[in-house]
Amino acid sequence: MSKSLEFFERIARAAKNVGLPATSERPGGVHPFDERNIHPDIASVCQKLFDDGHYAQATFEAFKFIDNQVKALSGIQDSGFNLMMAAFNGQTPKIQLTDLITISEKDEQLGFRHIFAGAMSAIRNPRGHDNRVDTIDLSLDQLSVASVLLRTLESRKSPLPVT
Repeated sequence: MSKSLEFFERIARAAKNVGLPATSERPGGVHPFDERNIHPDIASVCQKLFDDGHYAQATFEAFKFIDNQVKALSGIQDSGFNLMMAAFNGQTPKIQLTDLITISEKDEQLGFRHIFAGAMSAIRNPRGHDNRVDTIDLSLDQLSVASVLLRTLESRKSPLPVT
């Protein structure tokens, strides 16, 4: 494929959502958050922004919410990458996601430690420091990641959820 055709294809793919409403006015009457099973707590902090077309800000707010949840659960007064690395530390985690008995459980804790930290660096930070313009699809993909992280946090082994 020629360079100019590849360039045109990138533009066409990026423009496919221009003018398409993000609300339930979409064909089928189902909101994209429902199609993607976005966590209700994530939706509560970002759906209005999303519906108004502020996709990057909606994504930023979702990951800021996760950052604040981890801060509250861990008691660590840091944020972003450093908070996640400290809170999910494999040796003495403030937030334990697995029983940490088997190698697989230890690997899972380590893997999520890096996923949480990486999400703060690669998804949250650029939207907090730069003027980003995201598409509907990119925002929905990232909000799906945020939902996975929040559901993982909710199913943690410790600290136990307050009932």
